[in-house]
Amino acid sequence: MSSHSESGKLNSLFIKKASAAFIGDAHITKHWEALNYLGKPNIDKALAEYDAFEKILIDNGAQVFYFPEDDSVNMDSIYCRDAAIATSKGMIICNMGKEGRRNEPLAQEKAYEAAGIPVLGVITAPGTIEGGDVAWLDAKTLAVGHTYRTNEEGIKQVSALLKPLGVEVISVPMPHYRGSSDVFHLMSVLSPVADNIAVVYSPLIPIVFRNELIKRGFELVEVPEVEFDSMGCNVLALAPRTCLMVKGNPITKSRLEAAGCKVIEYDGAEISVKGGGGPTCLTRPVSRD
Repeated sequence: MSSHSESGKLNSLFIKKASAAFIGDAHITKHWEALNYLGKPNIDKALAEYDAFEKILIDNGAQVFYFPEDDSVNMDSIYCRDAAIATSKGMIICNMGKEGRRNEPLAQEKAYEAAGIPVLGVITAPGTIEGGDVAWLDAKTLAVGHTYRTNEEGIKQVSALLKPLGVEVISVPMPHYRGSSDVFHLMSVLSPVADNIAVVYSPLIPIVFRNELIKRGFELVEVPEVEFDSMGCNVLALAPRTCLMVKGNPITKSRLEAAGCKVIEYDGAEISVKGGGGPTCLTRPVSRD
């Protein structure tokens, strides 16, 4: 088993159910606008969507752990990838760049400790980093997006924690795009789905990094502009070439299938599209085979 992969068979992961993150209509009403959701999630539809999403993970054979309801965090905590980074020696606890999410890493750390999962280290201020800006390219290479959520100091701290493990960290300078209030991570434009296949949105990928992916032998499955906002680029590998993605991205789906991938879709209008968090955001993988 390894934690240094985005595409090995998913062995164990944490999730936070919509019932624990969204809680109820009153909680959603209080928070959704301040968190820059595209619209107010419908709680009943969100719960149904999440149940179906969770069933796919379980049916795939993954061991699922659950983050509990926690009054110290808000509904964004459903996007549980962002508060930690998985490594072969334990979790790295992030310091999040989005002010409204600063309590999530501590809440997750408590859950890891309760599950007996070690913590390798903690990112501290002034460093910031979010798990959505982090992607394993191979067992010894971690790409980290330098974004409004992840700063240079955060990248330095992660590099220092991973250097003893023989891991090289590649810093990827990301564009301004829609500004500091937008949800824009490295994994908004990159989803590795096999050792040599990655889903990408090339218009927002730095040329040097795109060339690095090609140099490393990745076949790039290109997401069209019309499917970027509908989260066509946010694809979770359940196993090599077995992909989970939000419904509504038929061009990307067909391109993945043409690349030899099996594609499973889920309804994510409430739990994904409105909050800007696809299947990679909704999951915090711990280990892969």
